[in-house]
Amino acid sequence: MGRSGRTALTIKHVETCTKVGYTADGKQPGLNLQVALGPDGYTRSWVFRYTSPVTGKRREIGLGPLSLRGLAEVREMADACRKQIASGIDPKTLRDAEKAERAAVRPVVLTFQQAAEQCIATRQHEWKNAKHRHQWAATLQTYAYPTLGCLPVDQITMERVLAVLEPIWTIKTETASRVRQRIETVMDWAKARKLFAGDNPASLKGGLGQLLPKARKITKVKHQPALPYQQIHAFVQALRQKKGISPKAFEFLILTAARSGEVLDARWEELDLTAKVWTIPAERMKAGREHRIPLSGRAMAIVKEMLAGRQSDYVFPNPSGKRAMSNGALLAVIKGMPAYAQYVPHGFRSTFRDWAAETTSFANETLELALAHTIKDKAEAAYRRQDQLEKRVALMEQWARYVQTDSATAIILTMQKAPKQW
Repeated sequence: MGRSGRTALTIKHVETCTKVGYTADGKQPGLNLQVALGPDGYTRSWVFRYTSPVTGKRREIGLGPLSLRGLAEVREMADACRKQIASGIDPKTLRDAEKAERAAVRPVVLTFQQAAEQCIATRQHEWKNAKHRHQWAATLQTYAYPTLGCLPVDQITMERVLAVLEPIWTIKTETASRVRQRIETVMDWAKARKLFAGDNPASLKGGLGQLLPKARKITKVKHQPALPYQQIHAFVQALRQKKGISPKAFEFLILTAARSGEVLDARWEELDLTAKVWTIPAERMKAGREHRIPLSGRAMAIVKEMLAGRQSDYVFPNPSGKRAMSNGALLAVIKGMPAYAQYVPHGFRSTFRDWAAETTSFANETLELALAHTIKDKAEAAYRRQDQLEKRVALMEQWARYVQTDSATAIILTMQKAPKQW
């Protein structure tokens, strides 16, 4: 018998008890075995019942299931609770407060996919267009998420990153390199938020760099195929036989030597029809600097044709008339021209550059400005403060005339270079 006059619980009794409800322990006042009957049979757990020294109300606090805590252990726990009560402390209130405090300081563990999505949302403000965000999300969705997506970031190891990269490292080297860089960026983001400690598992500076062959030694730079400039007239004549907005946008791209994204996202507010200048804002440029392009007579003709049927804020809208055309629109045009299907839109910048270098006397600096290329030499970049717009007006008009000229006349023009443009 216990101090309360009730029978003290025994190990055998608590393991076999089938009396549903509470059975008090005669040895430790307040300690009870709680038995419940469910679909899977009997469950047994420990409960300490007491009167709160703070409110005077009856309360109870769970001490865990019998499967985890034996009789001797819970008697010690109940004794500790009784001592707290004697000191004027409510055991359940104290435990709830401690639990809340631990939850407040414990960092939220994110899965890799959750961390990636938050990282992308943060970094997208640095990117110039929605295409970059889409590429980030698409490569991670395709290659990283199937292996890493559901894992908490603090469980991502170098071995798991290697499992993502090894199958594609030698056959899709450029893509694999981008995937690795993006995983590394996500993990850097997570580390900065103290979601894990230690080295970044996707960094090449660690062991990963020793386990993968150097990318530059297994992949060759593949330049965009460029149409020989001698064929540009024939190409544009064939282009003009095609109907729709896409062929017009393609010719405009050729005449301005601009990038596909710059043309497809061109807005009317960027065009000064009086000055005949197209000003692309810095946020849409690869180099992050505003770029002015003088519009030749033929380029202006295309602009005015589009203006006559204006449907939206975009100069070259998609068929709905509400948004810009997709990145595949120009590629689809050239793929539909069998004689030129091996070329790509971006390659026409090289066509322009080759023509200018071979058939004109414009300074290299002027040509680089026309292409909005970044100057790597800091001294030269500091010296070059103007964009030579007036010189480039002459350059782009000469280019437009060449594009308009048939092959026989083009040979003569090629042999008769313009005077040196200072």
